[in-house]
Formats: sequence, structure tokens, C-alpha cells
Amino acid sequence: MEQINPNDLRRANFKAGTVKDIIEHAKSISNKISVKAALEEMQEKAIDSSPVIDQRGELLGTLSKNKMNRNVGGLGHDPKTEPVEAHIETSNAYCFEDQTIAEAEQMMLDAKVGEVSVVTREKLLIGTITIEAIGQKKRSRKRLQPLKSRA
Repeated sequence: MEQINPNDLRRANFKAGTVKDIIEHAKSISNKISVKAALEEMQEKAIDSSPVIDQRGELLGTLSKNKMNRNVGGLGHDPKTEPVEAHIETSNAYCFEDQTIAEAEQMMLDAKVGEVSVVTREKLLIGTITIEAIGQKKRSRKRLQPLKSRA
């Protein structure tokens, strides 16, 4: 998994709070289930990809519905017995809950993604953030700024 570089803020254009200020609940999947069970969970939750955690809650990577369908069905594996562990993408970006929103925004722009997982410093999954939530935070900060006097 890729971690953001906190010193690389070339395009980040605002300084506001930390990631934990805009975190959303994560819909995660256990690494100990079958591909079929994972696909059913993702269908139930109406999601195309999901963070994968171990028994402790540590983020291991991400599962993609498309990738599992392609790799399992396309290669003739049995989805009822095929473990999801072989299909976890581990190179996805993530950020820490105590990093700034600007750092997370920059990382998302660099990685060209609209959502990332948020973890503790021990890599325990606590949620996700989206580029939309960052945009909303920026807009609300602008509305709350006092008007400048023209005197």
C-alpha cells in the first residue's frame, strides 16, 4: 500500500483540520472469506470495491468486484472455495487519521483516486474519505470566513 508524503503539498490549496474531521464509515470485508461471499457482501452493500481487513481490523488492501470476477470466473476457479486473499490489491493509497485534509487531497490527486481508506498509525481501518467530502469541507470553510471590509 502506498502512503502519502506529508511534505509533498504542491497542489494542496487549503489548510483545514485533519482527516478524522471528515471521515466516513468504511464498509470492509474480512480476508478470511471466499470470493463468492465477498461478492455477495459487495452486492448487498451496493459497492464495487472494498477495503479488506484481518481479524484485528488491520487494513490489508482492497478488493475489486471486477477483478475478482475476471480472475476467478475467467480462470475457471470455484468462487465458493477460492479465498479472497489471493485477490487483494495491496498497492492502493491510504492515509492516517491525524494527517491534514490537504495532505490527503494531494495524495488523492497524485494517485488519481476519488476515495482512500483511513487508518490509525497501527494501520487499523477506521473509515474512508472521499474527494467529494474534501470539496464540501472547502466550500463550508469559505462560507464561514468573514467578509473583508472595503474601508
